[in-house]
Amino acid sequence: MLNKHLLSASTLNGNDVKNAQKESLGHVKEIMLDTDNNRIAYYVLSFGGWLEMGDKLFAIPPEAMKLDTQNKCFILDIDKKNLKNAEGFDEDHWPNMADSTFRSNLYSHYGITDRLVA
Repeated sequence: MLNKHLLSASTLNGNDVKNAQKESLGHVKEIMLDTDNNRIAYYVLSFGGWLEMGDKLFAIPPEAMKLDTQNKCFILDIDKKNLKNAEGFDEDHWPNMADSTFRSNLYSHYGITDRLVA
């Protein structure tokens, strides 16, 4: 019997991401796993562009994302302006989560305490 509180990670790729005001912020492009610590390292949020062309990618701490299973989307409590000001990346330059400065800035931007450091 499958536990109703478990989901396959592949079913979450492509899910919409909305803010608390129900505005669309994009969609989950990837879920990156930290195999050293056996946890989700970050979600990759694809935002902007058209048909994924010109999209800006953002690393989102897993603690900042809340899954809304009823509406089949994620909720990220950030307004669009603040998201646009976040440090993003492109397909050719993915973030280095081992860089403590990057991690600190990332978690701080989303108002989250990094559980690996705390």
